[in-house]
Formats: sequence, C-alpha cells, structure tokens
Amino acid sequence: MEKKSHQSTTITTMNKIKKIGAIFALFLTISAPVPTHAQDTEMEDLDPSEMQFIIPPETYDTAIVEEVTDNGEAQDVRLRINSGEEKGKFINVQHGQFFSITEEQKVSKGETVIISKGTSGDLVQYMIQDHYRTPGVLLILLFFIATVLIFGRKKGFMSLVGLSLTIIVLIFFIIPAQVAGANPFVVSIIGAFFIALLSLYLSHGFQRRTTIALIATLITLIISAILAIVFVELTKLSGGGNEDTFFLQFGELGHINIKGLLLGGIIIGALGVLDDITTAQSAAVEEIHKADKKLSQKELFQRGISVGNEHIASLVNTLVLAYAGASFPLLLFFSVEGLVPLWVTLNKQYMVEEIVRTLVGSTALIFAVPITTWLAAWSFTRKRS
Repeated sequence: MEKKSHQSTTITTMNKIKKIGAIFALFLTISAPVPTHAQDTEMEDLDPSEMQFIIPPETYDTAIVEEVTDNGEAQDVRLRINSGEEKGKFINVQHGQFFSITEEQKVSKGETVIISKGTSGDLVQYMIQDHYRTPGVLLILLFFIATVLIFGRKKGFMSLVGLSLTIIVLIFFIIPAQVAGANPFVVSIIGAFFIALLSLYLSHGFQRRTTIALIATLITLIISAILAIVFVELTKLSGGGNEDTFFLQFGELGHINIKGLLLGGIIIGALGVLDDITTAQSAAVEEIHKADKKLSQKELFQRGISVGNEHIASLVNTLVLAYAGASFPLLLFFSVEGLVPLWVTLNKQYMVEEIVRTLVGSTALIFAVPITTWLAAWSFTRKRS
C-alpha cells in the first residue's frame, strides 16, 4: 500500500521497523478513516472533489450499518447514527475512497461501527474509524468474572475486588500523577506499594503468610528498582524506543520524563509476577512447617527453597514467553527482514527495552524466592526458638 508506506516514512527510521501490529493499529487510527459527507435534507450534496482531504475529527459516535455495496477496493455504506446529538440521522460513507482497506477492515450490514465527524466551514466529513468491539470485550470480561467466581468462590470474589482496586490506583493515581508532571518512576513505586498492599490482603486475607509475602514483595521491588536503574543506564536507554513514547514527547504531554516512564513500567511489570511467587512461596513454607513443626529455621528454609527453585524454573520461562508473545509480530518481521543484520537489530533501543524488561522481571523472581523463604522460615520458627 503506497499511502501506508508514505505514512510510515514520515515518522522515523526507527519506527519503520517497529512492531508491525502496533504500526498497523496506529495507521488505522490516523490514516484509515475514510472521509465522506452527510447527504440529508439539511445540507446539499457536496462535490466529491471538494472532499479530497481529511478534516480533523471533532466528535465520535457509534453507527449501525444499514446498507453496504461492495465496489471491490471500497464500500458504499449507509449508516444510521446510534448515539450523540445526531442519533437517528442517516449518512452515506464511502469506506476506502482514499485508502485501500483489507477484508478485515470491511464492514457488514447490521454491525455497529465507530464514526467520527469533522467540520471545516460548510464542509462536513464523516469517517468510519473502526469496528465497535466494546460489546465483545464485555462478554469476554463477564466470562472471565464468572470463571473466577465459579472456581475461586470467596477468594475469587476478593481477588476481583483487589483487581478492581489495582485498576483504580492505575487510572486515578499513577496515570494522572504522571500526566501532571510527577516523576513516573517515583509514582510507579508508590503506586506499586499500594497495589501490593490492597491486592494481597484482599485476595489472600489478613494472615501471617500474607504479611510475609507483602514484605518480601516490597523488598524485591526495591531491588528491582535498583536493577532497573542500573540496567537502563548501562544500556543507555532513553525510554523513547517505541512509537507510543515517541509521540508523548510532543504536544501537551511533552513534559513527561520518558526515561522515568520506562523505569516505572518495568516496576509495574515486575510487580505482576512478584505477588504470585511471594504468596505461593510463603504458603508453601507454612504448609511444610505445619507438616513438621520440629524443623529448625535452617531445615525449613532448605525445604522451602527446594520448592522455590521449581517456581523459578517455570516462572522465568513463563515471563520470557509472555514478552515474546506480546512481541510476536516483531519477531515474525525480523525472520523475513534481511536488510539489517540481526546484531544491529538486537542493538536497537526498542529491542533492548524488551530485553531489559524481561531480565529485570526474571531477576526479581529469582531474588524473591530466597527472600520470601527466609522471612517465612524465620517467622514460623521464631516463637519456638
């Protein structure tokens, strides 16, 4: 697609070989919307030649596809606006008039789409932005909640409460504080503390092993923060390795510390795996202690660390696969791209960022096991000693 290629070259050479999925989504948001004009009784039809440019969108609504005529590379679509001030109004849109659309981008009769409206003088321009996916997402979310409640019961319900509070901390504290200009790294550490505090106690209850897991998580988070700073400085990362942070450097959000944003993201990502390993390890040591209360602190630690080593082996692999899965389009692109040597590609900032994220998270897991095991062994044998 010539126009898509032209769009990508306006960013930077770095972004041309960035994540294929992300670039494609970005292109759809900025470029794929197809300009058209409203044809109703309030406004005369405009000459299509007058609409050979894109007017910046001002409002967004949903619309139902009433009729579709497929013209090969484009579609003539009749829409009924389903929300907003113009609800019930019919408009005609030529989907794919200026940009080629794929089969996945084509719309079908009866489906709901997101449209935008832009005006410039007497010109009114509607664009089909995307498929309306929110209903599908809500169904998936309901399925997830039902699964958690059926199999997790009371603990599952409390874990959902903890998850909700985690989202609240992210949306109403971490993000607003960063937008306001606070150091993203410091904000993320503070936010991680509250997330760990709320989620662990709500999910696992107010008991000794939960407190042990919380203390171990916080200690390991501090170690992770130190490692993140050292690794980022060692690899000379600026935080601008992907197109999202690239655009944050401009406009109203240009004041955001993108290196701090990178460090904060690493901390939040590490927290996601730490609470799992610390709670599991603390519970394992407690169960070993209950099975044989005559074990000394050293013996309890040794048996607990044996279980922890199994956790390390599985979770490190899981973490690497999780990052690899998220970057799969990028990995696929590298397998067919022969213009740049592999060692040069691996040296790119966006690649090193992913490597550092993975290594910090994996290293944090390794530290979490002996820290949690020692704290648990000390705590459960303390009274007898």
